[in-house]
Amino acid sequence: MTTSDDTEDGEPTRREFIHIMAGVTAAAGAGATLWPLVDQMNPDASVLALSSKEVDVSAIAVGQAIKVMWQGKPVFIRHRTAEEIAEAEGTALSALKDPSARNENLAADADAEDANRRVDPNWMIVVGVCTHLGCIPLGTSSGENRGDYNGWFCPCHGSHYDIAGRIRRGPAPDNLDVPPYEFLSDTVVKIG
Repeated sequence: MTTSDDTEDGEPTRREFIHIMAGVTAAAGAGATLWPLVDQMNPDASVLALSSKEVDVSAIAVGQAIKVMWQGKPVFIRHRTAEEIAEAEGTALSALKDPSARNENLAADADAEDANRRVDPNWMIVVGVCTHLGCIPLGTSSGENRGDYNGWFCPCHGSHYDIAGRIRRGPAPDNLDVPPYEFLSDTVVKIG
């Protein structure tokens, strides 16, 4: 016994077609409803704008430093003198409290030699957040070195960092982090 909805040639019946169309319409409706919910989880345009920062370093004289903000954190950019470069390169790894480079531009197991903490020997770029409790160390931005190692000094608990941002004395367990950066030209550095 056959009904008017059954077909013998294998084609979907009218009832099956209605069920398929209802399923497709429901799936499209669910997708249209969920898309705004998923899309609102993407980063805001202001957050994306903070993901990288270009800094013109042409006005920084040798021996001076500036502080810029990147992703809500201070970043110290120091134009090092020949004496500071020689001092940083001459420091033995055995004199360092933390032997890790903490450089996002390199492999995680790189050591803290000066060459592994910078891209260009004339420039030291580090995140200016003390690794002890997150304070902002005093440093070379005013033109004078702070601390016992001519780098940065965190007065809150007495952490001393050298000119390469390496912890030398005090309670801080780690070196100052080196953010990801690259020189776009001789005078512009892109952080992030």
